[in-house]
Amino acid sequence: MASGSSYLGTDTDIESDSSYDEKKSDEGNSSDDQDLSYNSQAMQFLREYEEREENGSVSDDLMSNLDVTKFLQEEAAVETVDDRSKGIQASSKAGVTSASTSNPAGKEKGIRSIFLLNHMSRSEYASLLNDFVESELFVIDGDSLIMEYLEIKTLHTGQMLHFFYLVECYLIDLINRGATFVIVFFQDAEHLWSKCITVLSFRSALILHLQRNTDIPIYTEFPNFLCSTWQSFLKTSYPYFIMVSDQGLQMGKECLSKTYFHIFISHLLGKGVNVALLSGQTFDALRVYGYYIQSNYHIRRFIKQHKEKFDAHYRSLIQCLSRPSSMASKCIHLDIENKVYKTCCQLQKLCPEGSGIQKTVCILSCSVILQLHKSYLKEEGTPSKTIKNKGEENSTQENTLSFEEAVDLCKLYCLHTALLLHLPLSKRARNLSENGKWEDDVSKLLEMRRNCEYFALKHLTTLSNWKIDFTHLPDLSDSLLLQKVGLYWETQKCKDTDVQLGEEIEKEYTRIWTAVSKLVDECEISEAFPVRNTSKVFISSEGSKKDEHREAFLNVGLIHVKSSLLEEYAGDALDSLPFLTNDDPLVLSLTKSKEFDELFHWNSMKPLSDEYDRTACDNEKPSGPKEARRMLRNKQKYNAFLRFYGQSLEGNISKQIPTNRKEDALIKSKSAPNKTKASTQKKKAEIIVETNIKKKLLEKEKKEMETLERISGNIEMEIRENINEGIQKLQEFLKTCSCDSVKLSAEVMALDTCFSVWVSLCSGPGKERCFNVASTIMRRIHIILDKYEELLQKSHREKIAGYLKDMGFHNLDMSVLGHNKKQGINTKTVTCSNYAVGIGAARFQLQYMSHYLKREERKDPDPRIHHFIPDTWQRELMDIVDNNESAIIVAPTSSGKTYASYYCMEKVLRESDDGVVVYVAPTKALVHQVVATVHNRFVKELPAGITVCGVFTRDYRYDALNCQVLVTVPQCLEILVLSPHWQNWVKRIKYVVFDEVHCLGGEIGAQVWEHLLVMIRCPFLALSATISNPEYLTEWLQKVKNYWLQAEELQNSEPSESKSSHRIKHKQKRGSDKKSFKVRLVKYGERYNDLEKYVCIPEDGSFEFFHYHPCAALTVNHIEKYGFPSDFSFSPQECIKLYDTMVGTWKNWSRAKELDPEQFSSLKDKIIITKADARKYEESLKKELVNWVRCGHKEEVGKVLKSLQPEIEDVAEHDMKKLFPCFVEELRKIDALPALFFIFNIQEVESYADRLYLHLKKKKEEMKPDTEAQLSLQIKLEKVEKKLKRLTNVTEDKLSASKAEILHTLLDKKNILEMQVEKLSKDPPECTFANQKAVDEKTLNYMLKRTQLLTRNIRLALPLLKGIGYHHESMNPKQRQAVETLLRMGFLQVVTATGSLALGINMPCKSVVFVEDSVYLDSLNLRQMSGRAGRRGQDLLGKVFFYNIPLPKVQRLIKANVPKLKGQFPLSVSLILRLILLAEKADDKPDAKAKALSVLKHSLMAFNQPKKQEMLKLFFLFSVQFLVREGYINQEGKPQGFSGLATHLHYREPSNFVLIRFLEKGLFHKLCERSLTNKGGKQFSETVMETLVLVLANLFGRLRLPHSAVELKGQFRHSKVILDELPPDFAAAAEEYNDVVDKIFGSFLLSTSKFADMEQEYQLPLSNISFAGAESDHETSFLSVLTNCQNKTTAVSPFATLSGNTNNDLFCASTVDTIGLQTIDAKTLKIPTFDHETEDIQGRKMPLNAYALDFYKHGSLKALFCENFLHRGDAFQLIKDFKLVISSISTSLMELCEDENDNVVLAFKQLDESYKEKYEKIQN
Repeated sequence: MASGSSYLGTDTDIESDSSYDEKKSDEGNSSDDQDLSYNSQAMQFLREYEEREENGSVSDDLMSNLDVTKFLQEEAAVETVDDRSKGIQASSKAGVTSASTSNPAGKEKGIRSIFLLNHMSRSEYASLLNDFVESELFVIDGDSLIMEYLEIKTLHTGQMLHFFYLVECYLIDLINRGATFVIVFFQDAEHLWSKCITVLSFRSALILHLQRNTDIPIYTEFPNFLCSTWQSFLKTSYPYFIMVSDQGLQMGKECLSKTYFHIFISHLLGKGVNVALLSGQTFDALRVYGYYIQSNYHIRRFIKQHKEKFDAHYRSLIQCLSRPSSMASKCIHLDIENKVYKTCCQLQKLCPEGSGIQKTVCILSCSVILQLHKSYLKEEGTPSKTIKNKGEENSTQENTLSFEEAVDLCKLYCLHTALLLHLPLSKRARNLSENGKWEDDVSKLLEMRRNCEYFALKHLTTLSNWKIDFTHLPDLSDSLLLQKVGLYWETQKCKDTDVQLGEEIEKEYTRIWTAVSKLVDECEISEAFPVRNTSKVFISSEGSKKDEHREAFLNVGLIHVKSSLLEEYAGDALDSLPFLTNDDPLVLSLTKSKEFDELFHWNSMKPLSDEYDRTACDNEKPSGPKEARRMLRNKQKYNAFLRFYGQSLEGNISKQIPTNRKEDALIKSKSAPNKTKASTQKKKAEIIVETNIKKKLLEKEKKEMETLERISGNIEMEIRENINEGIQKLQEFLKTCSCDSVKLSAEVMALDTCFSVWVSLCSGPGKERCFNVASTIMRRIHIILDKYEELLQKSHREKIAGYLKDMGFHNLDMSVLGHNKKQGINTKTVTCSNYAVGIGAARFQLQYMSHYLKREERKDPDPRIHHFIPDTWQRELMDIVDNNESAIIVAPTSSGKTYASYYCMEKVLRESDDGVVVYVAPTKALVHQVVATVHNRFVKELPAGITVCGVFTRDYRYDALNCQVLVTVPQCLEILVLSPHWQNWVKRIKYVVFDEVHCLGGEIGAQVWEHLLVMIRCPFLALSATISNPEYLTEWLQKVKNYWLQAEELQNSEPSESKSSHRIKHKQKRGSDKKSFKVRLVKYGERYNDLEKYVCIPEDGSFEFFHYHPCAALTVNHIEKYGFPSDFSFSPQECIKLYDTMVGTWKNWSRAKELDPEQFSSLKDKIIITKADARKYEESLKKELVNWVRCGHKEEVGKVLKSLQPEIEDVAEHDMKKLFPCFVEELRKIDALPALFFIFNIQEVESYADRLYLHLKKKKEEMKPDTEAQLSLQIKLEKVEKKLKRLTNVTEDKLSASKAEILHTLLDKKNILEMQVEKLSKDPPECTFANQKAVDEKTLNYMLKRTQLLTRNIRLALPLLKGIGYHHESMNPKQRQAVETLLRMGFLQVVTATGSLALGINMPCKSVVFVEDSVYLDSLNLRQMSGRAGRRGQDLLGKVFFYNIPLPKVQRLIKANVPKLKGQFPLSVSLILRLILLAEKADDKPDAKAKALSVLKHSLMAFNQPKKQEMLKLFFLFSVQFLVREGYINQEGKPQGFSGLATHLHYREPSNFVLIRFLEKGLFHKLCERSLTNKGGKQFSETVMETLVLVLANLFGRLRLPHSAVELKGQFRHSKVILDELPPDFAAAAEEYNDVVDKIFGSFLLSTSKFADMEQEYQLPLSNISFAGAESDHETSFLSVLTNCQNKTTAVSPFATLSGNTNNDLFCASTVDTIGLQTIDAKTLKIPTFDHETEDIQGRKMPLNAYALDFYKHGSLKALFCENFLHRGDAFQLIKDFKLVISSISTSLMELCEDENDNVVLAFKQLDESYKEKYEKIQN
């Protein structure tokens, strides 16, 4: 890192200028405080700028100040560099330069620098790939890639093949995780490496290699990122993001490359392109995580306003970089380039058949070097001539290699190339202890050879008529091998006659040197042998370097551990491992502690708590009567709200659940003999009842017919005036009607009226616009024929047939009458009716009745269900539950799959009072919803102390273990399942429901889902809408169930004599249940509602909605490679659009007639076309389109897809944000409300809602309400009320008739006046979105009062009253529930939300709008969120709007496939400790061991992969070794010591283990003892508390910042931001801990090497080029010396050994990722190393965010998201999590420590109370 910077944190000094450096140093030392002050002011200025920018109040003065302050100094810095590099001072820049010298560039970053650094530091560390699978394109900047991997710690300079290997490893890691990307190399960027010719050569070779040997698209045609072609590329491809480096290559005092990348980042953000930083990226088994900078309006406007100066600065930078250091160097470059060109032509003639790239480049570079060197020596002339360099002493010609010496050097290089061609990679491992150093004059010649290599590669790419094999391009040279060859001749002091090269190598070397000799024939050069003719020393040995790693690491033995769990799981892997003897010092030194009891402290016998006990409980025992009454009231209120909340979800469908107890069965069996007698006696009674029922039905039918006759006139009138409102009135009547005959009469009446409307419309113009009426007629016909077919008479059929004929559907009228064409019915000649629609019946139904088509719904009720008729697939689910089977259910959102879970609950509730159903939901919001639904659905009388429903989340629990339906989150169920003393409760579980089971492949908590699925014995239901490989998941889970079947049979066949009697009874009872271990897959692909997608574009103050056909998102290549996504569907209308486009594109299409809707087999001559029929047609069109591609008609397919794309342009984000209220108003006009508006930023969620509220408020103000009229009415009302008061207070006698009449008149008048006053005071309909009819005032007030919105959150309350709400995870649960309830009830019409509504929340609405682009808007979220559109039972069509999403992003979102579920690495040391604790301490040990073994054996990641299974066994064994050595278990495998505390903090590994090491070493005691402020009260000083928080923040608040954030250290007002490192004694303890981890898991990595695929290890991972080579049978002394490497490299990648990496390097966790075997993939392993000095793979420091410490100091949440780069919601959650960690540690220490007055216990207690107090303030 440079000490200062002129632009974006860079030092632009190029050449050493002593006077300038001295001046800079003096000024720097005197102005540090001024700089810090200025930078702090700059940060504050930027915050004010952004706030004012948001409000649109940035003045020109403010912008000009921003412009003038620092930009001149920044610009001058680069210009000064330019001038000084030329050795002159430009007079034209005098004024600017003076500004620069008065405030040197080395010390001033300027506002632009801080502006970019601020946004880079705010970058979010997130999953970069998410779930786009193959569709989401991003760009990698090639030079950034080079920059990142050149500086990796494990790469030795000049090791070309190792460098290529590292780059390919990174790229293949991306590809294996589903990435789709291109790589761009800008032409200007070549100048970045002009001072480092080795890198320049590497760059050329890398470009050529990627182009020739891989399938990755490589772009090299862009001159720079300012050119128009690059802008066009960005516009057409719209990359998801661009990966760029934020660092530079430090060369001397230069860091101009860093400036280049920072300008590039600024450019991208200014263009609206998001950026992902290459630095600091990490991988796990499924994802890539990195720093993501999202472009926003503030950045774009800032950069746009200074675009000219940014561009000018870039041009100056490139001019500076491209300028040679001297005229001489420029001439040399030209000479080399010309010579390479000429020599290449000669070589082509010499070898026209071509050759390999290694030989070709070697011959060219050596021949050119010798020619140039010969010319140089001629020009130098006599030895007295000297070469003068600035700042250097004269050097004579004696320091220049003679021509003969240059020849010898080239021979060595040619020999090195021959070795590359014939030595296998296994023989090229290097030992860095044997390195040498080239002499200066030799180094210069070798550098010139690199120049030749660069120009040779550059020229060879242009040749098309010469066959060059580029396969081994990555291995052009090996600098360490060349050193080894040179050292051999220097150290061995042998003659060439004594050197035996080997036959093949000798021949190869001779061929190469012969070719060189022919190319330089004008120069007399020696023969190939001897290799050395001169005695000059070329290279000197640097001496033997001591290996930093201890050899003892390689001899680490294992400690014997006796454990049945270990033996049964991994016993077969023990034989191959070394073990220590019992008298080994390591074994004797093991910590021996008391065995951990789990229930009571080993010495004090105090009860110990677990995570369940520590969760806040809402039903604790009251302390007294008053407290009991308060708790009872709260419980009653809570239950009342749950019923209210549940009714908002489903209505009032509460059901009393009887219990099928054995006593009931006995009573039924005793009463059975009297059954026949009773049945004979009831026959007469039944006849009488039936007669009465028929009579009542006739009376009811008569009354309903009278009602119809009475209202039919009004309905007809409504239909004629407004057909939609009229049909709605008809529907309202039909809902109240129960007689089918009356309903038929009403439908026929409506049909007649609709047709009369159609007749009247057909007489005028614009029939096309009236197809709504025609579709209504067909809908009535469909309903009549479908629902009332049995009641239809001949007259009805004739009428319908006549209407169909008049509408032009002649092929349908005969079908209605029961005839067909073959019967030859005597019909009139078909003529075109005046009322015909003009298109065929099938086309009409598909195009104009698209979402009205009949769904496949069964009519036969199921006796198990009462309030609706289930579909066939739902009945299958109920059969599964009845059979106690397990099922994976994959069905679209809102399809009704969740009903199976409630049927399962009902079944268990009916069976007994003891069985339990567990419902696992991914979020707390979904937990609340399910709890409310259960309360609303089920009522059951239960014994005292047992309830129907309970809750358990990390925040609270309520009736969790004394309920029959437990609703929880996965982490909490895992706590219970893995807790030894809750196993009896676990055995009561009869079913587990996993909702949104695709979270199994999620980013957070995926392993917990996996653990639960494999640990439960009982059947389960796993629900999801988005799994693309359910068959694979089913196969895996069936294997798990087979394991449990075997375990059950084993336990039943071998009963233990030691079991207690009640356990035997329980087992017998469990065995008597009808258990099934079958796992079934239920797939249902039909969504009840169609979804149509629209793109929104502003047009003259309004909006146009362009329908986006799904096929518009596809490309020909995508169809060819992937086909159609599995859930890719069209609406019937979209099918017609696709067919018409196909016909119009290919005129000679042979199947056009066959696929015509009127001729298609499933549609032809059908009166009622169903959704299933339309789906068949859709599938046929898809197959045909794919067939076009396969048959070579790609051009036609491309035209079809292009024709379906809407011709629209994107608009600026800020314009769209301003137009948001207008957009919502347009949605109201087209009846698309209520709608959910998804935005992935909490601040923007609230901002958009506020903007809409202010719009309505302003609108109302502009309407100028008539206050005078309102005042006049109020006065009149008061007068009427006074008169009424006098009349009612007269006497108690009866009023006279006249006064009574006056009283009634006054009352009527009062009511009228009140209505008029209320009408004037209320919001006009156009000034509110609230549906006042949906919710009464009492309910609304109840919701507001319960959430305390009017007192605590007026910002939410005011928009809420106008029908606008927002929803995000930072709101408290009551507020979120209020928004959810009011939307479901119809009061709210607009709700802005984050992804908090994506998973399972029942928030149906008409439309879903995606408002802004985000990294979180992926294909999975698109499907989850879109599923909210279209309310079943209310909407037949759901609409999805893309509001401010770029079209390329829309395209990729729609075509992306549903992600496949894959497993993460399943084990961690903490999990293994928990499993051991479960197996050793559970009451039912066989059951507990079976659970532990199930987790260990059934990893989804290792499913059907035996090698991974074996690797997991080794990981388990070495984890056990770690636990033994650290004292968490003893040699008998029993938990001891601090194992309880470690498991309580299991989710914080490895910090939990490091904390315990600090405790064991007494570091906290030392800290607390020396800083007591009050010995009597034991109050600790703030210094102690802050140090304690500092340590805990380093352990548990590990939120990393990008490396660039270091430059902002100390520049904030309130927060420290950059967390200080651990205090020295704590850091030393952490290093000791890491030494233990490195030893144990380094040995683990050595052991795993036997599972590697060694054939693959010798191949480059992406290009698959093999470097294994052939082992030579005869090894000469020369080769044995050359290939001798004393260090073993069996567990290190052969490519990494080229840089001297050995097995010893595996004992350093920071290097494992880059040197480990690629087929082992160490990146995915969870090695518990603690990185207290976090670094990236280049060794750069990645600072930690000091949010936890900063919050403790200032207690301000606002300061955290203003200065600590946190989002508001994230800041709150992080502080909450940190508080919970402190509480957990404090509680554990109080329980584990015997002395309650121990300083550490008291210190943590004080910290817990203090932190909790600060947290509660921000919570309230």
